[in-house]
Amino acid sequence: MLVGFESSDDAAVYRVSPDIAFVSTVDFITPPLDDPYWFGQIAAANSLSDVYAMGGKPLTALNLVMFPSKKLDMEILKEILRGGGEKVKEAGVSMAGGHSVDDNEPKYGLAVTGSVHPDRIFTNRGSQAGDALILTKPLGTGVLFNANRSGKLPYSELEAILPQVASLNRKPAETAGNFDIHACTDITGFGIIGHGLEMARGSGMQINLYYDKLPFYPNAFNMYRKGETTGSNRANRKLAQGFWEAARKMSSEEEDLLFDPQTSGGLLLSVSGTQAEELIAVLKTAGIESAACVGEVVTGDQVCVRMV
Repeated sequence: MLVGFESSDDAAVYRVSPDIAFVSTVDFITPPLDDPYWFGQIAAANSLSDVYAMGGKPLTALNLVMFPSKKLDMEILKEILRGGGEKVKEAGVSMAGGHSVDDNEPKYGLAVTGSVHPDRIFTNRGSQAGDALILTKPLGTGVLFNANRSGKLPYSELEAILPQVASLNRKPAETAGNFDIHACTDITGFGIIGHGLEMARGSGMQINLYYDKLPFYPNAFNMYRKGETTGSNRANRKLAQGFWEAARKMSSEEEDLLFDPQTSGGLLLSVSGTQAEELIAVLKTAGIESAACVGEVVTGDQVCVRMV
């Protein structure tokens, strides 16, 4: 076992030969929106992301389905599976089966197996002083999905961002593999502060995030200003309490965005500072238009995340 659960990494990695290690992960989510096709797309991309975050190539996937078959039309399930299946096919992954159970609330995701060379694994533990932090997707999906449910955000506004939310992290991971990447994680349920803190702790470093450089989806700030929130913001704050600080004045809405739980978020890449500009340029050429340098890794008095 090269990577297990002790380091809060995105997937387990097990070496089977000098040149091959298996990457193993599982993830499923409840519907972030009412459209079953987009639910399947986003859930599948979210599950596949953990393999990309380890620098691996996903190979096979198994469907994980929980569905109230006596309450909802089975056509809804077909659309969920169609969305997930198309995303798996886009990733070049073989769908190898799965498992389903009857449940009161729909849930969907994948168990994914991938491969990676043992010497080229991305973990969240290797950040070095002088590294730049590159983020590949905007933030704010948590509050936007909730705002759509509560009626504060029209579906047309949400629909505009769904292709980016459901996009695979394959291109960013493959592109980053050509650079001096010291650490990597994907930004999901703990928000940018929580996952940044995992990287800081794993590496024994301080992470400075540049608030003005963080990319956010349209409407995310306004939804917090209108009183919308998520069920995870308070818990995410509690997890980070005492290990993050703001070196700048921030409104409550700005702080809320830092703890917003992401679904199918982007990669946070810790790359040698001398290669940051080139990596961003190559990412943008590959179609990752929102890629941005959002922070730096430094030595500090304590392991923490600092907003500057």
